[in-house]
Amino acid sequence: MELSRSGFEVTPAGTGQEAIRSAARLDPAVVLLDLRLPDVDGLEVLKVLREQNPASEVIMLSGHGTIDTAIESVRKGAFDFIAMPCPLDELEVRIQRALERQSLRQHARLMERGLTIPDLGYCFVGDSPAFRKVLHLIERAAPSHSAVLISGETGTGKEMVAKLLHARSPRHGKPFVTVECAALQESLLQSELFGHERGAFTGAERAKPGLFEVANGGTIFLDEIGEVSQATQVKLLRVLDTSTFRHVGGTSEIRVDVRFIAATNRDLSSMVRQGLFREDLFYRLRTIEILLPPLRERRQDVDLLAGHFLARMGERLGAERRVSPAAAEILRSHAWPGNVRELQHVIEAAMVLCEGGEILPEHLPASLRVSATAPQRPDAPLRLQTLEEVEREHIQRTLEAAGGHRGNAARILGISERNLYRKLNDYKLLP
Repeated sequence: MELSRSGFEVTPAGTGQEAIRSAARLDPAVVLLDLRLPDVDGLEVLKVLREQNPASEVIMLSGHGTIDTAIESVRKGAFDFIAMPCPLDELEVRIQRALERQSLRQHARLMERGLTIPDLGYCFVGDSPAFRKVLHLIERAAPSHSAVLISGETGTGKEMVAKLLHARSPRHGKPFVTVECAALQESLLQSELFGHERGAFTGAERAKPGLFEVANGGTIFLDEIGEVSQATQVKLLRVLDTSTFRHVGGTSEIRVDVRFIAATNRDLSSMVRQGLFREDLFYRLRTIEILLPPLRERRQDVDLLAGHFLARMGERLGAERRVSPAAAEILRSHAWPGNVRELQHVIEAAMVLCEGGEILPEHLPASLRVSATAPQRPDAPLRLQTLEEVEREHIQRTLEAAGGHRGNAARILGISERNLYRKLNDYKLLP
């Protein structure tokens, strides 16, 4: 056939029943279906194919077609209707269009699966009063459509909480879209959030929908909301108040239905007092606030978390490990400036280094062992580090472990490289 010479893989079928059997076996991308067949009406075959092969695109062909017939074909699920005879190049164009549509539909299905998250409740491990309070807040807030602000230090699990809120909300079957606010420059962040029209700026060769449109019906998670500029804050407030926005460079109002969840490791109240964050946006985002406690304030959960990470990594590595009493004591005594994420990485490293069935002190980082064995004079007043000192020390240690590579260090810390650079500058750690 001519289509075979054009590079298409073609399987012919002489009757409607043969076409149905072949389609069931091959699941073709495109079916060219004649309206008149020797054994059955083409529209009846179309009906069967739509049920049997929903992903296939069907193009109806007929030398005796009318407008009514074409309309009926499309109404019953055909992608296109072609009156024969038809030039080969025109037929190829129609087939390519059908393939493009199929590709878009597959991409949309993949996107939907990728943006629809499972319930991650099994990952929330702890029995301390502070942690139980967080779980209670999640349980109360999840079924609502109210905006939620999640506050807490780096590594406390803010994104996990946001995902659990979405998974247990009425929007759980819709997209959950994460926006890394600190990772993008202002103009790029606005383009990502709100989309843009063709020609809106240099390089905008075609229109692009924004993440608010992608999240329509679901949840948008604004991570590190404290990093956004005042100009972007104004636009976010408008979406919160009116559920509408415009593409960058556009004039048409676009209406969306999204739930806002924001997270920050900064003190937004202080930023409001300093004029760095809009007070009206702060209160709109903080309809419900969930404050995640640092791990040093829930030390009784360290054993449970360590066991949880051991079990998960043991399944992945096909090995069982337990923490020795001496190693467990070191874990409990550590300040955990990197919080739960730091503990997870410590356990993962210990799993790799441990050759037997028990994790010993020597399998833990030297910094943990030194801090656990540092002598204290009985008469010396207890000197606790400030939060800034703890964070500075942890960033410095992580950067050293990453061989000075800022990108890798940022990934370990769970923050953007831009945010890491800002912290390095604040703590005078830049070379």
